[in-house]
Amino acid sequence: MPTALLSVFDKTGLIPLAEGLRNQGWTLLATGGTLKALREAGFEAREVADHTGAPECFDGRVKTLHPRIHGGLLFRREEPAHVADAERLGIEPIDLVVVNLYPFEATTAKPGITFEACVEQIDIGGPSMIRSAAKNHASVTVLTDPAQYGPFLEKLQAGTWSVEDRKACALAAFQRTAAYDAAIATWFGERLSDGQEALPTRISIGLEQAQGLRYGENPHQPAGFYIRPGAKAEGIAACKQIQGKELSYNNLLDSDAAARAVFQFVAPSCVIVKHNNPCGVGRGAHVLEAFLKAQAGDPISAFGGIVAFNRPVGLEVAQSMVQSFWEVILAPGFTPEALEVLAAKKQLRILETPALWPLADHGLEVRSLGGGYLVQRPDAALVGPDQWVVKATGSTPRPAAEDLLLAQTVAKTVKSNAIVLVKDGGTVGIGAGQMSRVDSVEIACRKAGDRARGAVLGSDAFFPFPDGLELAANYGVTTFIEPGGSLRDPEVIEAAQRLGVWLFFTGMRHFRH
Repeated sequence: MPTALLSVFDKTGLIPLAEGLRNQGWTLLATGGTLKALREAGFEAREVADHTGAPECFDGRVKTLHPRIHGGLLFRREEPAHVADAERLGIEPIDLVVVNLYPFEATTAKPGITFEACVEQIDIGGPSMIRSAAKNHASVTVLTDPAQYGPFLEKLQAGTWSVEDRKACALAAFQRTAAYDAAIATWFGERLSDGQEALPTRISIGLEQAQGLRYGENPHQPAGFYIRPGAKAEGIAACKQIQGKELSYNNLLDSDAAARAVFQFVAPSCVIVKHNNPCGVGRGAHVLEAFLKAQAGDPISAFGGIVAFNRPVGLEVAQSMVQSFWEVILAPGFTPEALEVLAAKKQLRILETPALWPLADHGLEVRSLGGGYLVQRPDAALVGPDQWVVKATGSTPRPAAEDLLLAQTVAKTVKSNAIVLVKDGGTVGIGAGQMSRVDSVEIACRKAGDRARGAVLGSDAFFPFPDGLELAANYGVTTFIEPGGSLRDPEVIEAAQRLGVWLFFTGMRHFRH
């Protein structure tokens, strides 16, 4: 008669599974709360402590760490020496282990939870049984997710449960324990880092697929959206899709770029992204003003873009937006009247965002390379007006600090080389991702046209030559803000003084590749 050991924190599906096993003549072993649930449902089940002859102790910290448990899981049924050892030691085989773990990830995500309470949710016996059963998958089945119970019972009843099925369960088991250990290691690392910016020497990232995608950047590329299981939902993972088609890989990538940009602003703001670059950014006294400025920044590029707001969207904004085509709209809320208007665009994807947006998951930006990974902290810094150094005083009135800050902040979010022209609270021209900085200047100024006159120019890095500044000044740009730090800074400063434009140095570069 086969034996199943059941020890689950999540009791979902437990009783139907036990019913199916009983109908197939299985003997049930169980621990603690699982045993109580089974007996209350009328099932005969043997307590693990009776099976091992060793009572639970230390407030349940030790229950299943015993040779009669792990020996029953690990001995090889086809190996005569193992069988002889089992008979000599009185170890009976255990053929099925059903375990799900203490909710460590969910516990650590709770606000205000103590260090000690989190430590108590580190499961020891569960992962040990899972790994023992998975290692001996030739003879033992391990189930770690209630979603596995139904398919297992169906095949068990049909007599078709096979070693290949046990291998698949073993893979899922090792993936679960790997993710569990990664969550623990990450949490411990964060507690011990004491807020230091230094990167950890080891990084464990256990991910599970939250959403399958039709394809990646192109139709021939398989893709999915993955999250850390049990972790507090943030960013894209915390968004609620209200209407529209399924989100694509590119939609998710651009939505994150738009939201990361817009939530850096305090005032009501709007960011429109196309191909992972902002093409229009606006701030204003209210959301409609911010949207109109962002759309006016580059109306041609904005068509079909992803739009993000840092304030709820109301009726007037929705009425203005339905006049054009958008892929995705993100905001921390939508009024019923706005949703009624936007519903006319049935394919339009609408995402309700959380009130804040992280610059990176778990405080780390991770990028895969051939043969390894690059890891860095996100670019969360910005130099304020009190630290700017005036290198050239223009012939026009000193520009508003708000426009200088806007140009700086947007430049952080644009792919390098990045040039951003700002005027009256909105972008009027953006040059992104060019190999030559002067080419980015040319693109930004050409897009701005006459609006370049009197505009502020923000650059993510220093001007290596005066030519970029001179070109923009010829278009009528009157103010420049850049990090400085070039060997040719004196030449750039001399050009600014000669042309009668303002030049500010921030001392902080913002490359984005």
